[in-house]
Order: sequence, then structure tokens, then C-alpha cells
Amino acid sequence: MLYFWIGLVAAVLDAVFGDPKKWKHPVIYIGNFISLVERKLNRGTRRKVKGFIAMLLTVTLSTGFVLAIVLLAFQVHIWLWLAVEVLLISLALAQKSLKEAALLVYDALEKEDLPEARRYLSWVVGRDTAHLDEPEIVRGVIETVSENTSDGVTAPLFYALLFGATGAWGYKAINTLDSMIGYNNERYADFGYYSAKLDDIANFIPSRISGFIIVLVSKNYSKKPFMERLKHWLCDAKKHPSPNSGYLEAATAYQLGIRLGGFNRYGQKESFRAYMGEPLQEMGKQHILQAIQQMQRCTYVFLGLGGIIYAITCTWGKCAGFI
Repeated sequence: MLYFWIGLVAAVLDAVFGDPKKWKHPVIYIGNFISLVERKLNRGTRRKVKGFIAMLLTVTLSTGFVLAIVLLAFQVHIWLWLAVEVLLISLALAQKSLKEAALLVYDALEKEDLPEARRYLSWVVGRDTAHLDEPEIVRGVIETVSENTSDGVTAPLFYALLFGATGAWGYKAINTLDSMIGYNNERYADFGYYSAKLDDIANFIPSRISGFIIVLVSKNYSKKPFMERLKHWLCDAKKHPSPNSGYLEAATAYQLGIRLGGFNRYGQKESFRAYMGEPLQEMGKQHILQAIQQMQRCTYVFLGLGGIIYAITCTWGKCAGFI
């Protein structure tokens, strides 16, 4: 039950203060290590094996380093250990940074400054944003906030509730590997194969729980009955090329009464992502605010669910004589 309270304090700390502006975020160091290993190993033959070694090194060193810090703090004093756990878990979360990135685009749209909105959007998506109109800019923001509700918030919380800061940063290492080398292209298809698969596995449970929470408790702007939304959510989630992201994006689409997916341009290539949701209302900048509220509500319900499971498990353990 202690990790629940640690996770709760860390989530509040992240929501209020976010990442310290004057510090280099730990993800940067993980990213630098991945870049170094990729330059050394992603060449010649047997790239899948080399990619597996790179993945193993990154995850092992990241979790080992955090575990060493946590254990050292515990040896010094219990209160130092608690402070270190809270700080490290809060650094693994991205509530405020997600909100701030989305609001930059929203504020630019409020000023009717489309070039500025496109520029801010390009900071958080891989697609070409140069010629997007307002609805497509809004779609990019909402899809990013939705997907990262799990990737950047509830998934690290999930592993923090199980294993503390060590679990949260083990997950962050996996997710950073996927975001850097988990692409199905000529350069990374083999080298990033195992990193992409490990991220799919790590996010499998958190993404589905988070998507269900969104459908269950977030504001229903579509006015559709719960069972109808649940049915369509489960159906549309499978249309997404990612085995996990669709569960967040489909849930968001049905709750907000909008349609996500469509054509995206990456350089000279255009790709189509299957539609999710129904276009019950035209996409507008107000949906960015609604997506942020959805992410925040999902975070604390996710934590509350973890607390309930902890309480039930502890009670059962005591009754059964295990605790």
C-alpha cells in the first residue's frame, strides 16, 4: 500500500511542478546511451541480435542505476528513501509536460495563428504539419495526448505501483528505446525489432486499463449509451497499427464525439490510419482542453484503482494468513 501513496504524491508533484526546467531530464541520458549503442551496433549483419543486446544493455543499466540510488537512499534513512522514490517517480511522469505541449497549440489557435500552431504541433508529432488546417492540427494534438496518457503517465505509474521508482524507470527505458529505434523502416526494422515488441508487451495492460477508464469515467460528450461506446471502442481499437495506442485513441474519439485517424504525411509519403469514432461534431480547439481533462481524470482514477486493488490484496492476504 505504501507504493500507492508514493505514486499519488509523485503524480500530484508532477501535475503541479512538472519537470525541473534547469535539470537535464534523465530520459536524455537514456537517449544518449541508446544513440551511442545504435551507432556502434546497427551495422553489418545479425542486426536483430545486436538490437536485442542494445535493448538488454539499456534496460539493465537504467533499472540497475535507479535501483542502486534507491537502495543507497534506504541505507541512509527511510525518509530519504521515500523522498527519492517520490522524486524519481514524478520525473518518470509526463502529465504537466503533455498539458503544456497541448496548450501551446491551443493558445496559438486561440490567436488564430495557424503557422505557430503548426510549429508547436511539429514538436510533438512525427507527421508533416506544414499545411494542416485547424481540424487536422487539433486531431494531431488529441491523438498525441491520448496515446501518451498511457505511454507517459499511466504505464509508468503502473510499474511504479508494482516496483517503485525502479519499475517506473525500467518502463521509461523500454519506452525510450521504442520511440528512438522501434520503427519499421530500413534503418531500424531489424535493429529495433525486439525493442518495439518489448514496448508492446510492457504497455499491453496499462493501455487497456486506461482506455477502459476513459470510456467509463470521462465526460461523455457523444451522449451515446455506455454499452454502445464500449462495444465500438473495443472494435475500433484493433484498427490502429499499434496494438496498444488504439485503445486510448478510440476511447477518446467516442467520449468526445469526434473521429480520429485519417491521412498523415511523412516527408514525401502519405499514409492512411483507420478512422476511429464517429464525427458527431466538428473537430475544434475546445477538444484539446477536453482531451487534457480526460488525461488528468484517467490518471487519478487509474491511481485510485491501484489503491483499491492494494487494499483488497492486503485484506485478503491478512485473512489468508500470508501477511
